[in-house]
Amino acid sequence: MSEQTPMTSQWSESDATAIVSRYREQGIGEDLALRVYTSRLIGRDPRLVIHGGGNTSVKTELADFLGDACQVLCVKGSGWDLATIEPAGLPAVRLEPLERVRAWERMSDEDMVRFLRSNLLDPGAPNPSVETLLHAYLPHKFVDHAHATAVLAVSDQPDGEEICREIYGERLAIVPFVMPGFELSKVTADAVAAAPEVEGVILHKHGIFTFGETARESYERMVEHVARAEAHIARFPKKTFIAAKIPEKVSNVSEIAPIIRGACSQRGADGEHRRQILEFRSSAAIRAYVDGAELSDYGRRGVVTPDHIIRTKNKPLVAPAPEAGRLDRFAAAVTDAVAAFVAEYEAYFDAQNARQAEPKTRLDPLPRVVLVPGVGLFGLGKGAKDARIAADLAEITVDTVTDAEAVGRYEALPESDLFDMEYWSLEQAKLGKAEEPPLARQVTVVTGGGGTIGAAVCRLFAAQGSEVAVLDRDEKAAQAIGAELGGAALAIGCDVTDADAVRAAFDRVCAHFGGVDILVSNAGGAWQGPIGEVSDADLRTSFELNFFAHQTLAQNAVRVMKAQGTGGVLLFNTSKQAINPGKNFGPYGLPKAATLFLSRQYALEYGALGIRSNAVNADRIRSGILSDDLIETRARERGVSPEKYLAGNLLGLQVEAEDVARAFLELALARRTTGGVATVDGGNIAAALR
Repeated sequence: MSEQTPMTSQWSESDATAIVSRYREQGIGEDLALRVYTSRLIGRDPRLVIHGGGNTSVKTELADFLGDACQVLCVKGSGWDLATIEPAGLPAVRLEPLERVRAWERMSDEDMVRFLRSNLLDPGAPNPSVETLLHAYLPHKFVDHAHATAVLAVSDQPDGEEICREIYGERLAIVPFVMPGFELSKVTADAVAAAPEVEGVILHKHGIFTFGETARESYERMVEHVARAEAHIARFPKKTFIAAKIPEKVSNVSEIAPIIRGACSQRGADGEHRRQILEFRSSAAIRAYVDGAELSDYGRRGVVTPDHIIRTKNKPLVAPAPEAGRLDRFAAAVTDAVAAFVAEYEAYFDAQNARQAEPKTRLDPLPRVVLVPGVGLFGLGKGAKDARIAADLAEITVDTVTDAEAVGRYEALPESDLFDMEYWSLEQAKLGKAEEPPLARQVTVVTGGGGTIGAAVCRLFAAQGSEVAVLDRDEKAAQAIGAELGGAALAIGCDVTDADAVRAAFDRVCAHFGGVDILVSNAGGAWQGPIGEVSDADLRTSFELNFFAHQTLAQNAVRVMKAQGTGGVLLFNTSKQAINPGKNFGPYGLPKAATLFLSRQYALEYGALGIRSNAVNADRIRSGILSDDLIETRARERGVSPEKYLAGNLLGLQVEAEDVARAFLELALARRTTGGVATVDGGNIAAALR
């Protein structure tokens, strides 16, 4: 932060005029249009807001359902990101009823949520911010709230309130930490009423509010006051952490990520592993931080703002430095460190829960951030998005704590306050409690992912919650499917007959997601010709792709799965040729038959590790292998139309790529099936297993 250029206003008169004009055409007034504009300016600066932190509002006049003018507060709604907010993300709440309850001594959180919803102008709008009443009770037209990192760096100090008074004098009011909700709303409003000339409020160890009579005034006050905190920090020499003794050579990310991922998983009541996805980060600033000799002190004092705790927990896990060539030692040390972390979290929960009038239900005790000296940091979450959020917040923490240590000594809120925030029902509601899809928390590698069958598998597995790595020799085809899936899908150009390329691809997947749980080994090619006449070169080439590539892929998948220690699934596309050879298809069928038995060999040898291995036997799927030209040729040989050829089975139905994808999915979910073969051919007795 201290190395960044000073924060300056990004207000553009032409941009403001343009957005007002655009929204006017949609029947939206200037107040709300400018509120959207400056909300985006705030939301797009990570020094002010990151991942939903902060909120904005405007007091204005709108018509209700009857067309009557109504004084309302338009305030950020739950689930909206300030960086991309639209008018719909600022639900309007009637102001007059909010003022009427201001005199109340107390209001429960649940009552507050119901009260706010009952006063929405549009009953279908999202829930207003939990800080709606605070916005309402401030007398200014526009109000902005952010968790600015520079403000946190000067506030998160033993004498943080005094430092803030030194920086801001009488221009900002300072409010000691109070849990968000009804009480904080009243305390803050009282502080401003006692000093009506102030331009904003510092919420100690929480964030900053600014306000004004125009959108520009409120926004530019935010920028100015955050810049003042940055200028104060810049007065101090950049913090240099005393370096710990790090091994001269450390293991790489792709080697240690599966170990960390496995150690940070837990078995559920059903015996299945509850995994997490990882996001890795490293930079000069991160390395200086995690390589510090006193990392276990300054790195574990607590979150920089209580809003982070639901994403990162209060403290990170500090792992040992992974010395190259000693992964077994690293794995044992990480396992012990996670066990100690879990025990510490459970003790923290028990101690804080004992003082609750209504006992809480303990959340899972696993870490969400892992700091690794010599390497960097990992964010962990139930999916790639959550892992990315945790990693982003961990990076913000690195910057904030580094600057705070330069100013003085970083100090977080007491555990009692942070526990209340972590287990606050309104904060937990942000995470959602929807049932997770069946492949959530898992990483799937699909080869031939740019082709017809592979793409269908990628789409279906992603829809079922898996993170997906799309591998294809045609990198552009892989990228096209990856872009279609969106989110964190990883596209890799990879020739699966190249053992080094396969190893590199799996290393990339591990560095990107943390590991691998499912392999769909699908890539293949159809060589033809009478077996007695086929060239040795063609037969060997077919074996390279249709057998040896499957072996190389499975070896790499097992390598990662063993490091994780959480089991896994190997799935092979073997084709009906493995069971029922077709005339002139020996060059294709022979390696496919070998791959079928390869699948069973893996089932035999790795079942004790919880690694399941199954195959799909599919036939006559229009795809890259069974091209239109090949379909025409095969149909002509049988004296039927291409359509009748494709539907030449007992059911008389054409089998689609999506049918094959569903078979792979069923095998991925069949927790007590290994060494099996799923047939997807519409019915062919000659190809039935005996």
